[in-house]
Amino acid sequence: METVQLRRYVMEPGRMADFLAWFPTLVPVRAQYGFRLLFALVDDEHETFTWAVAHDGDQDEFRRVEAVYNDAPERARVFETFPACIADKEIGFATPAV
Repeated sequence: METVQLRRYVMEPGRMADFLAWFPTLVPVRAQYGFRLLFALVDDEHETFTWAVAHDGDQDEFRRVEAVYNDAPERARVFETFPACIADKEIGFATPAV
């Protein structure tokens, strides 16, 4: 079983480039905890960044591993340079529709 989390960020006006420069530093840290980046898409017109990350197991397992990841020193180091440019976000689990 695979669980997919869909994440959508609305950026502060004009800050997408700052986020895009930072984001690749996050991906390998998530990978260390078994998360797989499925896609990452930018909607320039609406200044949104949408991405999906998957992990083996059910939603409870995803949350368990995510909690460990959230407390990890590697993640903390990456977030030392986070550009703090997200104005709003939606995060939830996604399942296939077709």
